[in-house]
Amino acid sequence: MPRDWAEPPPRQGRPRRPAPARRPARKPVRQPVRRPEARRPPKPPRRKRPPGNNSRLRILTVRFVLVAALVAAGLKLVQVQAIEASTLSAKADKQRAETQPIQAERGDIIDRNGVKLAFSVETRALAWSPKLMRKTYAGKFDYDARTAEIAAKIKSVLGDKVNEQDLIAKMRGDSYTYLVKDVLPTQEREIRNKYKEIISEPQAQREYPGGSLASNILGYANWRNDDPDRSKHNIHGLFGMENDKDTLLAGEPGSITFDTEEGAEGVMIPGTERDVRQARDGSSIELTIDADVQYEVQQMLTEYVAKAGAKGGSAVVLDAHTGEVYALANDKSFDPNDPNGPNGYGNPLATGNPAVSTPYEPGSVNKVVTAASAIEFGIVKPTDSLRVDGTRKVADRTIHDWWNHGPINLTVPGIFAKSSNIGTLMLAEQVGQDRYADMLKKFGLGEKTGLGLPGESAGSVPDRKQWSGSTFGNLPIGQGLSMTVLQMAGMYQTIANNGLRMPPRIIKSTIAPDGTRKEEPRPQGVRVVSDQTASTVRDMLRAVMQKSNAANSGTGVPAALAGYQISGKTGTAQQVEPGGGYSRSKYWITFAGILPADDPRFVVGIMIDAPDPAKGDRHFTGTAAPLFHDIASYLAQRFTIPLSKEQSPVVPLIVN
Repeated sequence: MPRDWAEPPPRQGRPRRPAPARRPARKPVRQPVRRPEARRPPKPPRRKRPPGNNSRLRILTVRFVLVAALVAAGLKLVQVQAIEASTLSAKADKQRAETQPIQAERGDIIDRNGVKLAFSVETRALAWSPKLMRKTYAGKFDYDARTAEIAAKIKSVLGDKVNEQDLIAKMRGDSYTYLVKDVLPTQEREIRNKYKEIISEPQAQREYPGGSLASNILGYANWRNDDPDRSKHNIHGLFGMENDKDTLLAGEPGSITFDTEEGAEGVMIPGTERDVRQARDGSSIELTIDADVQYEVQQMLTEYVAKAGAKGGSAVVLDAHTGEVYALANDKSFDPNDPNGPNGYGNPLATGNPAVSTPYEPGSVNKVVTAASAIEFGIVKPTDSLRVDGTRKVADRTIHDWWNHGPINLTVPGIFAKSSNIGTLMLAEQVGQDRYADMLKKFGLGEKTGLGLPGESAGSVPDRKQWSGSTFGNLPIGQGLSMTVLQMAGMYQTIANNGLRMPPRIIKSTIAPDGTRKEEPRPQGVRVVSDQTASTVRDMLRAVMQKSNAANSGTGVPAALAGYQISGKTGTAQQVEPGGGYSRSKYWITFAGILPADDPRFVVGIMIDAPDPAKGDRHFTGTAAPLFHDIASYLAQRFTIPLSKEQSPVVPLIVN
């Protein structure tokens, strides 16, 4: 066999690999049987739309409405959650949160000795909430029977203070209402111990233990809840010092915020109190007034005015050296504890304070200005005398003395003791108009005293530049100018205090709630005349009370007080008629005096308005001297004023 066809010989050293084993053949995969495809049934032929039935339009319309509603809702959601979120949240809080004031205690008004003239007492106001009643007690009681029962209980506790039918009408109304105010805490507890549905609110009531005592000074204060702002519900002054010093007396109320249930106005949910701001109590006011002196002067003045048949009257008592007011009285006053009575605070005649608010022409009391000027400027001495006629021509006017006489020689004390208009004018002319006008100003006329009471009048003094020819014929004798009783007393306080005028004051100090006392600063004195001049004038004016024979008796004899030297001056001024001109039947009767003249302690000023001449008793129609006597007698005993070391000397008034 040829080699090419022969098998190659095996290689040496390498074993021959066995042939790979063959994989077993795969089993054939069974193919799923294909189902024949399902054939859709043929679509039914479209039904033709009846004419006028456009459903597509309706679908579009519905879609548009839904989209518009969703857009509006989205916009409202944005407005509520973003734009108005804080405002609405606050409104929601207000619906369940309520802020009530915490009342401050009003300060007292006391006299110089600590006697309380006005103070506050704790009271309660009983209120009713129909919504709360129906919500809380629904089904427990018959509403009409329950309200009638409660009204009967309130009536049994408070008596004539309430009307049972009015209470029932209020409770059967639809809104929150006050049933009764100024209920004492003991009465409130007696009512609410049985009827818890009654709402109680803390209040206060102003008390005036003296009734009409100093009521023209104090004024009136009462609880006020007629303001929608509940923070202002408190005792507030309506007039007088209570009103003028309201901020000082009232203090500053606090407040507390808490949650209430719906319809339960004023009823706190326990544990929800927050934002508590404590109240600051008001300060008390200590007056210079002496309650005892004020009472006596008021009583004496009222009786005197009644006896004189006068239209009215006022009186004031001043400390001779400090100008402090011990009494400031008017014949008409009111009882602040009975504001609805005949002399309640609705009566302007009872509630005014004419002693500081109503000026009048003083008459001869004003002659003290001429007396002081004549001595101060060295025009005359007390031992001098003047030839005085019964009449005197001043410009186009003829002035008369109050009594008919021919030419007489009057001593300088006699001019004032006999109250000679002619002699006074003769001295005033020597003083001169400019110096006289300046002296009126120094005595405080034409300007307010600064006492600190509301409604004070400055009176009136004609401006020097406007004086006519006859002006200087009126002013020195107390006509043509006006002043208040307080100003008039201040003139004589100047003479009593050695020529130094001390502006009067009525507030002595303020007392803080913690007891800290703050003295009111004393006003600066005004030097009017020298010590010597004041002393000389006091001595001369003792002759006004001098009692001797007809020629040597003064016009103020009834004012004399046994054991004491008295300096003073009577006055009578014609009133002006409504149509103009001076009346021949209506007068202002005045008196101002110093007790005692040798060691002054008090000054008393009195004005009686239009006494009735038909009364016929000159003591009550022609002079106020008897009233001064009574007041001075009381003051001497009340303050144990030492007797004068000697009686006033009798001096000549008319000389040959």
